[in-house]
Amino acid sequence: MATPSDPFSLFAAWFAAAEAKELNDPNGMALATVDAAGMPNVRMVLFKGFDARGFVFYTNLESAKGEELTANPKAALLFHWKSLRRQVRVQGACEPVTAEEADAYFASRPRDSQIGAWASRQSREMEGRLELEREVARFALKFGIGTVPRPPQWSGFRLVPLRFEFWTDKPFRLHERLIFIKDGMAWRTAHLFP
Repeated sequence: MATPSDPFSLFAAWFAAAEAKELNDPNGMALATVDAAGMPNVRMVLFKGFDARGFVFYTNLESAKGEELTANPKAALLFHWKSLRRQVRVQGACEPVTAEEADAYFASRPRDSQIGAWASRQSREMEGRLELEREVARFALKFGIGTVPRPPQWSGFRLVPLRFEFWTDKPFRLHERLIFIKDGMAWRTAHLFP
């Protein structure tokens, strides 16, 4: 693969290809964090935007990922687009999005998802599905037909990349791996053995 100078431009091109070809959730990514005991924790989330500042996703701040990122604001992302035979790994530091960004994205969500954000005590144990359904009904009644405000425990994070790896599947497992490592204000690139 040719070596571009900007990982965000390369990601944008790869993501555009994924949006055109990937059948389900081209914006799906694995998010890895570390818990209080130092154990890695990974789950699938949807990223909701990216620019030269980083990759944005939203969550309940009281969830496992929210608490882990608050305590240790470092994470890794993995985008895997099977139909393209490509993946991108990203490592970096996470920072909270602004209240304005969180408000704007929350307002764009479907109403049922907004109510679900109030009803779900994400990552906490529940007695059964009925408990969740009761909470959904309670908040639907509370907000009626009015605007659903963003819950105080619901916001987002931006992963600010320090390292990218772009991987392309090749025959005989001789894959192409291109890394970008943040070096001051610039990006240093290198190719890796498969």
